[in-house]
This record gives sequence, structure tokens and C-alpha cells, in this order.
Amino acid sequence: MSWAIVLLILMSLVKILLTSLPTGVVEWLLSKFAVHSKLSDANATLSINGQRLEGEEKRQILDFFNEAIFMEKYYIYPGDEQRYLHPENNGTPLVIDTKKGKNDVTLFVYSYNDHVDVVKQYKKKVIAYCLHSDNLQKRSMSATGFSLKGS
Repeated sequence: MSWAIVLLILMSLVKILLTSLPTGVVEWLLSKFAVHSKLSDANATLSINGQRLEGEEKRQILDFFNEAIFMEKYYIYPGDEQRYLHPENNGTPLVIDTKKGKNDVTLFVYSYNDHVDVVKQYKKKVIAYCLHSDNLQKRSMSATGFSLKGS
């Protein structure tokens, strides 16, 4: 009987602790499981057709990417990863190389008229999702844009 009371007290303490976590801890936990994580200028390398982007253009694209609205995650069937990494009728992707913790992460950004597709590749995993960003979508129409597929 006494072990049940001790267990009840421990579970109550755990519940109180979990429901009153500081904001910083909650944000850290959520960022660990975020599909569309924010990128920093310091550890991100952007390139289009093998040409690296630097300076103001790099910061501007990273700001547009960070401000983009996550719409949906695509389910990738096992063995179907190459179709997302190298889609048919694709334009030139914006390639973002960055680090998340100890892992190297490569993001392939395909911009269309009505949405932006992002394919995230790290370790041996591939995740694809869709974003909405007016600024990135407008870049698909420009001469320096990264994809003319949707045009």
C-alpha cells in the first residue's frame, strides 16, 4: 500500500515538473522535433549550380527561408528517396549545407509559383516538405531564381 502512495507522489511531481517547464526548455525540446528548423547565417552554405552565394543575397534568402510557413510534410515510401532528391522536370535547386548538432544536413530547395518544396537529407534519412513563402516563390520567376519548373 505504501509503494502505491510513493508512486502516486512521484507521478504527481513529474506531472508538475513537466507542466511548468521554463520557456527556454520548451523551445529547445520543440526545436529538436521541428521539421522546418531555422537556419543561421554562420553555419549555412548556400549554392546554386555549384556557385556559392555570399553576403547580402545569402542573408536575404536565409531570412526568406526562416520566415516561410510550413504547410505539409510529404510521406516518402522506402526506396523512393531518389525521386524526391532528383525530381523529374526539376529546375536548378538551391542547395543549403548546414549542421544540426553533430550531423551534416543538406537541404534542396525547389521553388515553384505556388509553393516551395524542401528535401532535407541527413545521415541516411530523407524528409520532404512543402513551404509557403511569397519571396522565395517570386525568386523562381527571376533570372537568378533557383527553379524555373513552375514557370
